[in-house]
Amino acid sequence: MALNFCNNNSLSAITSIPASITGGNLNLISTQTASSSANLSFTSGIDSTYKEYIFKFINMHPATDTTHFTFNLSIDGGSNYNVTKTSTANRAYHYENGSAGAIQYAAGSDLAQGTGYQYLAWEISNDADSSISGTLHLFDPSNTTFVKHFLAVSNEVGDGDPNYSNNEYIGGYGNTTSAVNAVDFKFASGNIDSGVIKLYGVN
Repeated sequence: MALNFCNNNSLSAITSIPASITGGNLNLISTQTASSSANLSFTSGIDSTYKEYIFKFINMHPATDTTHFTFNLSIDGGSNYNVTKTSTANRAYHYENGSAGAIQYAAGSDLAQGTGYQYLAWEISNDADSSISGTLHLFDPSNTTFVKHFLAVSNEVGDGDPNYSNNEYIGGYGNTTSAVNAVDFKFASGNIDSGVIKLYGVN
């Protein structure tokens, strides 16, 4: 295997990177905007083109108070969202008035060979200025040998008295060797009042 070097003597003198060095680019595939929407489904653009896909969900505002933001996977183009999943969930929270905060395992946000929707965030406030934002990484969904790993990080305004910042970390896998080709997002109850989700492929 050939090694490629920049023919300069220092980092400050580098004027170009060899063309064979690539990777790390985010390529926008599609954008969906919610407006009193029951869900947002991505049923195209998830294929063997990329080894990693990233969903960025931005200011997702629930119509219903104290609800959870969720996702699920499909192997049949979105006809069914019921892939078996095993996951783990952790969170760090802090109240607006500073009265409490903790880092903890988020029991109830995980799945053990469950086919239901995976929580990305817990008990989100629907106050006018409240929302959830974050990212979901889906790795090599078209692979037909291995399970389908996912990682998510989000931050929300949690519903409470007072409200609180809730930083959630979710990891797991879809326990299927079939290609995953669609992803659905929704709140556990009520519509998505507003918000944007962007799908990217990673070179």
